[in-house]
Amino acid sequence: MYVIVEINGQQFKAEEGKKLFVHHIQNAENGATVEFDKVLLVDNNGTVTVGAPTVEGAKVVCEVKSNLVKGDKVLVFHKKRRKGYRKLNGHRQQFTELTIKQVIA
Repeated sequence: MYVIVEINGQQFKAEEGKKLFVHHIQNAENGATVEFDKVLLVDNNGTVTVGAPTVEGAKVVCEVKSNLVKGDKVLVFHKKRRKGYRKLNGHRQQFTELTIKQVIA
């Protein structure tokens, strides 16, 4: 059984026992339990339920493993040819690591 859930504006496929890396959640602390109720789709062994816009009564219960995980560094390079202009910026996105404890559908 899996569900499609919306967390911080992004859609994730969630199954029990899986890990998710979502955009940083401000108020989450390590070991805290977080619930998400914006479930868009439920697949229960081939029986698919699509929400309009969400599935009533369905939710995902997660545990926060790590509040702040930094992603890979992305380098952004700007250059204008023949002008001597070069600029290099680096960026590391902040994520929150979640473990899915329970899927209620």
